[in-house]
Amino acid sequence: MSRISGASAIRRSCELDGGGSLAVSKSVSQSRAQAEIVPRDNAVADRVIDIVSQLVSEVHSSLGSARIVTLHSSLDRDLALDSLARTELLLRLNRTFRVQLPDKLLGEAETPADLVAAIIRTTPRTEVALEPTSGAPSPRPPVTEPIEAATLTEALAAHVRAHPDRVHVRLRHSDGSEEPLTYTELDHGARAVAAGLLDLGLKSGDRIGVMLPTERSFFVSFFGVLYAGGVPVPIYPPFRRAMLEDHLRRQAGILRNAEASILITNEEVYAAARLLHGLVSGLDQVVTARSFEKTPPLPSPMPTTAGATALIQYTSGSTGDPKGVVLSHANLLANIRAIGSGMGASSSDVVVSWLPLYHDMGLIGCWLGSLYYGALAIIMPPQSFLADPMAWLWTVHRHRATITAGPNFAFELCLKVARDSPLDTLDLSSLRAVMNGAEPVSPSTIRRFQERFGPYGLRPEAMGPVYGLAECSVGLAFPPMGRGPIVDRVSRHPLARDGIARPAAPDDVTALEFVACGQPLPGHQIRVVDEDGRELPERQEGRLQFRGPSATSGYFRNPEKTRALFDGEWLESGDRAYIAGGDIFITGRIKDMIKRAGRNIYPQELEDFIGGLDGVRKGCVAVFASPDPGTGSERLVVMAETRLIDLSQLDRLRRAIIDASQSILDISPDDIVFVPPHTVPKTSSGKIRRSAARAIYETGRLRGGLQPLSWQVARLAFAGVLPRLRRANRKLGGLAYAAWWWFLLGCTGLTLWPLVVLLPRRSWRRNTLGLGSRLFFRLAGNAISIEASAPLPNGAFVLIANHSSYLDAAVLSATYPNGLTFVAKHELADQVVAGPFLRRLGAVFVRRTDAAGGVADTMHALEAARADERLGWFPEGTFTRMPGLLPFYLGAFEVACQAAIPIIPVTIRGTRSILRAGQWLPRRSAISVHIGEPLAPTGRDFAAALRLRDAARAEILTQLGEPDLEHEHVDLP
Repeated sequence: MSRISGASAIRRSCELDGGGSLAVSKSVSQSRAQAEIVPRDNAVADRVIDIVSQLVSEVHSSLGSARIVTLHSSLDRDLALDSLARTELLLRLNRTFRVQLPDKLLGEAETPADLVAAIIRTTPRTEVALEPTSGAPSPRPPVTEPIEAATLTEALAAHVRAHPDRVHVRLRHSDGSEEPLTYTELDHGARAVAAGLLDLGLKSGDRIGVMLPTERSFFVSFFGVLYAGGVPVPIYPPFRRAMLEDHLRRQAGILRNAEASILITNEEVYAAARLLHGLVSGLDQVVTARSFEKTPPLPSPMPTTAGATALIQYTSGSTGDPKGVVLSHANLLANIRAIGSGMGASSSDVVVSWLPLYHDMGLIGCWLGSLYYGALAIIMPPQSFLADPMAWLWTVHRHRATITAGPNFAFELCLKVARDSPLDTLDLSSLRAVMNGAEPVSPSTIRRFQERFGPYGLRPEAMGPVYGLAECSVGLAFPPMGRGPIVDRVSRHPLARDGIARPAAPDDVTALEFVACGQPLPGHQIRVVDEDGRELPERQEGRLQFRGPSATSGYFRNPEKTRALFDGEWLESGDRAYIAGGDIFITGRIKDMIKRAGRNIYPQELEDFIGGLDGVRKGCVAVFASPDPGTGSERLVVMAETRLIDLSQLDRLRRAIIDASQSILDISPDDIVFVPPHTVPKTSSGKIRRSAARAIYETGRLRGGLQPLSWQVARLAFAGVLPRLRRANRKLGGLAYAAWWWFLLGCTGLTLWPLVVLLPRRSWRRNTLGLGSRLFFRLAGNAISIEASAPLPNGAFVLIANHSSYLDAAVLSATYPNGLTFVAKHELADQVVAGPFLRRLGAVFVRRTDAAGGVADTMHALEAARADERLGWFPEGTFTRMPGLLPFYLGAFEVACQAAIPIIPVTIRGTRSILRAGQWLPRRSAISVHIGEPLAPTGRDFAAALRLRDAARAEILTQLGEPDLEHEHVDLP
């Protein structure tokens, strides 16, 4: 058994990878239109009905012939075909009609009529198209991993510098075509997304929802958020219309917890995303990734640090209490490097993955790991795998892949499909690591997979069960490469009663089997402790704890769960396990354990067995404990979904469940509850929500079933009324604030202008300006905080500052109590309002585009400096709406060198957020001013001015936290 993050069953999460589409507004009419097409080919319709009927009878054998299938039967409500049954149905239709139906039908098809219409529209494939391609790809030159990189953005930048045209990802589409993505293309696309997000008002550290399927836009959007200084929060795109409401409510809970202000999606799921906009009042913008394509790219990424948050990975959980694992750049790179070290990863590897990109195993383990090492990543949409599981292995064959990964059910699907697939030319000999994780690993699955595909080159030692969790980025324990799987058989009763994993006798038919998940990754530690926190010896079961550089700092905005996560410097995994021979053996989840009669009972084994009984919906069984008010003890409760209604059939099924419980646990359930389909609650990744099932049981809400899409949309729209009203109220508040801000500015200007023009003394004018500026910012709610590394010198100096907004000069006036002689652009001298105002303050005007005039103006500034004036200068000469520090003109530094006076570097932050260039709706924001230590010139020549400029610019850039735009050309207005 192993677990990679919260994805105990990735099968449900890959259903939600909306690579097909979800056009909510068109769904009902589309179904009707398709139904009208059906009579064109009655033979196709009849054959489809036969295939669906046969599958229904197999999945729900106890229904016999009572279940009538029509063209308009709902695949969900009427026929209860879950994700895996739909996958099997698509495979059978493809084989029967010799077509390749679109993968999106897994989620879009609502009735057999939809399937018939799709078959009629699809051109039959030829025998040639069915044959896999062959031939080894050309070898790629080796590259060095970016060992100096402290962040993901630095890792990408290193590859862009070293080999910009190297293909990083080949995105494989459902039709077999592939779309390459080079490092440069990823970088350029991410810069455009970053610029677009900054245009929308993104601030450093803002969380951005990324609801995109496995497509090119996901990769560029993920790094675009990082480039803009934001934090990506990947969430599941909706896929199945029948589950739309439940899905969107869960994602809304995540977005609320993350306090996401922007959601990036695509055109196909935009309608559903707009419903999220209504459910989450703090979600200000829902945008498509394509809307950023024509945005001028950000010149350079926003600066970040190793300790900055790079990702919030939400684990499966309830809607009301989602857990967002906070992971820094350092956490992710530490995990990637540790996994790579354990696997011997290099740029010569080829990784094939169909895993969803919003799960850590697919996102971090496969994609970001490939990016770091410069390995080629072949990424397939999850629906392509579900529609044709063997496409996974054929892709390994085509690209001579060396590494791949999947949960246990993926290997089972391949085994099932391989029975009817031609495999003569399949070659899996290139694989050196096949990781099996993300859900319990079955020893039987491993053995059968090795036996089935061993004749086609799969080496037994390539199979590697692994263990990890989102709280440790992705991976925690890996087996040594080339060792092969180890299965431990232990006696059932000593483990259940005493927690001792005693090796079972060879003839013990009741023995339990657990798969070794390897040893801790380099730099990480694992221990097993008892209830008192004392470390246990080998082969004694207890709580698994871990620590290491990949470990999270906690859950986002969830202090209670964060406190429960830590035991001193150790983190709780939430799993029970034992150690034997240095290997980790996972026995189950702590929260799912039921204590009964002095024994520890794990429900999964019983759930799996009951799910295989005739009449029970497989994967729709919950076993949990519920308190008995009469005795004060716990009752063992079984909740199972069924469509049976005949009392005699239900009675036989009840006896079968009792017999199963007796044979497996030696205990009978206290209560068995039969519920209609879609009652047993599940997480978005397909795990049974046993605590939610217990709540349903204890409150008596034992009803289920899926509602029509129109009702789901109506409820979601109604639920979005209050959030929309809150958002509208917030916008009105913003408009009211802007009106107040401009009114206040007008009043301040009307008061200060005549005073500055009429007061007889310059010192009085400057003090009045400073007082008025401070009063304006106070009344406007733009608090100014000042931090000084050293006191300002008494004599003359040149104070230079970065320029971000029209407000910067007012900020300096409010900051420096004795006033400054501002160096202003010459264009202001001729303005009717600004000209007289600045001249009365003693401003020195300089020409920026007239070389000869600029030299003369610089001499005027030098004269002012020699006259003991304190100059205020913006050496960038202008400002832009884009964050970043532009190149510095030399005038201020020439003056400082010639006058032998110091430069005072000042960094202003926050004014761009209040009033950005081209923006006329000011926002409430704080302002910070950092006054650096005086920098004395080291000479009077040109070289001294250059040195002084570079030193001052470096100081401001360090404090600013924005990109370096040294090489950016900006036309002066």
